[in-house]
Amino acid sequence: MVDFSFSEEQELFREAVREWLSKNLTLEQVRENDTNHELPKSLIKGMGDLGLLLLTLPEEDGGSDADWVTATIGAEELGYADISVASPVFYLVQASWGYVINKLASETVKEKYIRRAATGNGFIGIGVTEPGGGSDVAGFKTTFKPNAGGGWNINGEKCYISGTAEAAEMDGGYFVSGFNNRDAGHRGMTAAFVPINYEGVEITKRFDNMGRMAISTGGFKMTDVNVPADYQLGETNRGFYSTMEGFDAARVLVSASCIGAAERAMNLGMDYIKERMAFGQPLAKYQGIQFDLADMVAHHEAIKSLVYRTAWMLDKKYNEGFDALELAKYISMCKYLAPHHALDTFRRVLYWMGAYGYTKECPLEMGMRGVMSYCIGAEGSANIQKIVIARETMGRDWTKTR
Repeated sequence: MVDFSFSEEQELFREAVREWLSKNLTLEQVRENDTNHELPKSLIKGMGDLGLLLLTLPEEDGGSDADWVTATIGAEELGYADISVASPVFYLVQASWGYVINKLASETVKEKYIRRAATGNGFIGIGVTEPGGGSDVAGFKTTFKPNAGGGWNINGEKCYISGTAEAAEMDGGYFVSGFNNRDAGHRGMTAAFVPINYEGVEITKRFDNMGRMAISTGGFKMTDVNVPADYQLGETNRGFYSTMEGFDAARVLVSASCIGAAERAMNLGMDYIKERMAFGQPLAKYQGIQFDLADMVAHHEAIKSLVYRTAWMLDKKYNEGFDALELAKYISMCKYLAPHHALDTFRRVLYWMGAYGYTKECPLEMGMRGVMSYCIGAEGSANIQKIVIARETMGRDWTKTR
């Protein structure tokens, strides 16, 4: 029988996270972070103390051994609190890519970087996108050449990478994949952990983003970066598959943070229309507003159910074995639908608010700017998600991209 209920432990987790965020990440604090272009160290440390950071890792590596449904709850609650989705980015990148990195990492990398990040004293990120593209992983230019004494000599450039400033300040690092055998195509890729402050790594710039202002987005160049053998992540020639695994987990959490932000937008909008008077009665009394709300709520609940079903499927994949390609289709449906739903929700609620909604006195403009990043790209563009959905629905013979 289908069971849509959360466990008691998951419900308690949600309550604890929401209560902590209601005190430590108010909308006023979100606005301050957005204006200052910075996540306060106290917030990051508090998230670590609460057990939010890298919660999907085993306890011996600093995590809580949380399942993916629980991690999805965390992403949703962070999106609800921080509608700019800056702190959700800090959380979800580490909960997803950190899980993959930790699973493949040596004890050296775990001890020097990962366990420290789980306490809020480090940062573990994903360095995938390149100047020539991001979603086309098999088209990367980054190269891995074997060193005579072991390890890799890495050359390449990454851009539009989340958390470069934070990683540099916290002495963190990134999952990086590239070609060790280009002739073998995607089967000739290897992954490694590259510390951002390593010799040969240069941060190229911090982009002046439209949204998500409180977390940096930058680029870094790798010039003859010699990483030792124990910084390799997983097996040689398996880098492409590790990259795809990271994308899968991250896209679920991205979708959840968008669901949280959209729900907050609707709640703020309902508070407004119940108070705002027009022609002698609250805006909420008008059927045009009610129908608009009904449309948003129906889409919201359907997409939210899809996101949690997909998180459940991700747990099944790791615990019992689940068709990875079928899962990829559901993940892409989440990543395609949730950000666009969130963006549309912010737009429609801002319309309710009239001139006030067009000012920075209204917090919703932060959300509109933030969730747009997930519509454009950030863990995979919308059209890439459509390709995956069509491919896994019709069959690969009909949707070849190469």
